[in-house]
Amino acid sequence: MPADETAIPPGTAGTGPAGAPGAAVAAATISADESRLHEMGYAQELRRHMSGFSNFAVSFTIISILSGCLTLYGTGMKTGGPALITWGWPFVGVMTLLVGLSMAEVCSSYPTAGGLYYWSAKLAKRNAPAWSWYTGWFNFLGQVAVTAGIDFGAAFFLNALLDLQWGFDTRPWHTIVLFAAILVLHALLNQFGVGIVAKLNDISVWWHIVGVLLIVGVLAFVPSHHQSASYVFGHFVNDTGWGSTFYVALLGLLLAQYTFTGYDASAHMTEETRDASTAGPRGIITSILVSLAAGWVLLIGITFAIQHYNGELGAAVPPAQIFVDAIGNTGGKLLLVVAIGAQLFCGMASVTANSRMIYAFSRDGALPGSAHWHKINPRTRTPTNAIWLAAAGALILGLPYLWNSTAYVAVTSIAVIGLYVAYVLPTLLRLLRGVDFVPGPWHLGRWSRPIGIIAVAWVAFISILFMLPTAAPVTVSTFNYTVVAVVAVLGFATIYWFVSARRWFKGPKVQGSAEELAAIEHELESLA
Repeated sequence: MPADETAIPPGTAGTGPAGAPGAAVAAATISADESRLHEMGYAQELRRHMSGFSNFAVSFTIISILSGCLTLYGTGMKTGGPALITWGWPFVGVMTLLVGLSMAEVCSSYPTAGGLYYWSAKLAKRNAPAWSWYTGWFNFLGQVAVTAGIDFGAAFFLNALLDLQWGFDTRPWHTIVLFAAILVLHALLNQFGVGIVAKLNDISVWWHIVGVLLIVGVLAFVPSHHQSASYVFGHFVNDTGWGSTFYVALLGLLLAQYTFTGYDASAHMTEETRDASTAGPRGIITSILVSLAAGWVLLIGITFAIQHYNGELGAAVPPAQIFVDAIGNTGGKLLLVVAIGAQLFCGMASVTANSRMIYAFSRDGALPGSAHWHKINPRTRTPTNAIWLAAAGALILGLPYLWNSTAYVAVTSIAVIGLYVAYVLPTLLRLLRGVDFVPGPWHLGRWSRPIGIIAVAWVAFISILFMLPTAAPVTVSTFNYTVVAVVAVLGFATIYWFVSARRWFKGPKVQGSAEELAAIEHELESLA
């Protein structure tokens, strides 16, 4: 399976042999975004309809403070309680911002749907295909896991609402059925095309902002009782079975770190975004900053509204019980509807980003059955097969919940590790490259190196932390299977690499000359 590694030199996109009819016209009519994509060796197969706001909206929707903050709130109540919920968020948010700044700088140089694994291939001085290979596989693992975590959380909350309304209780198989139905819904929405997804993501931004204000406003004024500030900002809880306060406090960082995932979506959507070399980086950073501010307000508001800590901690969905205890059954249900709506928006956007990563990785032949996963639906110009692979992979990751009560925490840990390792490998390679790195129009200047070093150190730390046991004693039902999933994917990628891929995977492949790229684009337009 040979790969064509011939790059198209900058500035030559849209040109052809001297005297070639139509070459000058092509050069004059393609946009700067398409020209840059051609320079990287790719045809404009996906529709470039997204604005900078829509690009930001995808990442902000996937971060989804109304998803991550709420679905892991119960975990936070066990691992540190109010003190860690309140203070862990801004600390993790700042560290995440440093990781995002480093990613955004590289995104500006290489605005392509491949994102992270493409960056690694271009930044590595040696063994570029291997760096690209492992970055891509970690990104694939993280993308599938974060889709699973988001839609599994939505299933939890929907199940809680159905239980309150009609007695459809929260036994595991009920949650799994809802989880599968939500994944199917999100795959179908994505299959209709990027236009409807972009519009829904734009709506999602306002749903999240208004939703946070509504939930916090109601919880601030309606309950007759609130916790004290000393309780919200200083009360520590350890309900894990572990004796070490420090260890439990570190475990409590998972709530925030899991929520701050998925902002690489802005990079994966750059081939569908106008002014991608600046809109993509801004989408990454803005999504983190807005989520940092709004998420902190949300967490503080919910924590002040806690009425009966132990009872709410023991509930199937602790935030739902907090809502009901604070403002009554009807009001609690309405707030649940707000949260569920946000989670559904979030899962839809996650499938979008996940499928684009699969599409790009398959375009370069890196996944088994790549020719199938890379296919584009000519009518909608979406990678339909990749969309369904994203949904199926997420379903598989969620199935262990049927026999393992800590499976959801494991899925979220897998998402954090898979995504953050993929996030930081290009940053590490950029640091090793030194002055050879050519920045794009959005860059960090002299702050690039110190920010990159801190980002790499932080990811190394959390990658170890979130594979450690979360509950004691460690049994079959409490085992953190994160390490199993990470080792399984890493082992598969390694075996696949040494047995086969190292002989044919040469990193991102170009699709041909300027004329060949134009022909691909013309064929897609004619089939639309």
